[in-house]
Amino acid sequence: RPVPAPPPPRCPGGTRAPAHSPPGRPSGANFEYIITEKRGKNNTVGLIQLNRPKALNALCNGLIKELNQALVAFEEDPAVGAIVLTGGDKVFAAGADIKEMLNQTFQDCHSGKFLSSFDELTRVKKPIIAAVNGYALGGGCELAMMCDIIYAGEKAQFGQPEILIGTIPGAGGTQRLTRAVGKSLAMEMVLTGDRISAQDAKQAGLVSKIFPAETLIEEAIQCAEKIASNSKIIVSIAKESVNAAFEMTLAEGNKLEKKLFYSTFATDDRKEGMTAFVEKRKANFRDQ
Repeated sequence: RPVPAPPPPRCPGGTRAPAHSPPGRPSGANFEYIITEKRGKNNTVGLIQLNRPKALNALCNGLIKELNQALVAFEEDPAVGAIVLTGGDKVFAAGADIKEMLNQTFQDCHSGKFLSSFDELTRVKKPIIAAVNGYALGGGCELAMMCDIIYAGEKAQFGQPEILIGTIPGAGGTQRLTRAVGKSLAMEMVLTGDRISAQDAKQAGLVSKIFPAETLIEEAIQCAEKIASNSKIIVSIAKESVNAAFEMTLAEGNKLEKKLFYSTFATDDRKEGMTAFVEKRKANFRDQ
């Protein structure tokens, strides 16, 4: 009879958050490995910063748990319309925590559903923008690809170097990267472990825009504010439709798009948006 996997170890290297929750932090949060706040003129943007600098923001179990808690808090916050996820100035995330994985067995991974909580981010309905400065490697690259939009600093680098430590990507690296940049480049990156620059990532379609490192986060926040100014319910429908393009054939995707398009006519915001357009005024969306 298999022995249950032990509970995840406490990961070292974090910076403990103060016991109280500072302004803008999700209610009740006391994070050790991330920093959260609300940004934007009307606090409509949830900002999450990975904050495990001594370990290059390695994605240990504790960090992923806190990240998921913050995502849920911002998802449930009616004031927040979009989320920005970032790391440090020199590293977004250097990958999964190798020390945690070192002694894992196949049985541990299988019975403990290792990495199963890693992609909770993909179930968030609100749009998420990854603001990547520095290295986004392995799990860090996978985490960025789980976001809806990737903005990169000029010196950002992306890579899936798992092959160099005797394994393969396990949180979508072989799948999302291939869909984003095509088979040839994805295969080269996965089989060699080589990194690509922000400029190459943009040319390949992995990155949306590139900015100077010092302005990257503010640019991501501005984009998030623009998204948050629209109807939250319509934004979530639009996100669902775009994401479906990766999962379906063109014919199936078009059918779903039509159904989702029709569904917007059941909302007050659709009527308000079109009425505002006809009346040449700004729409007053109420997320209904």
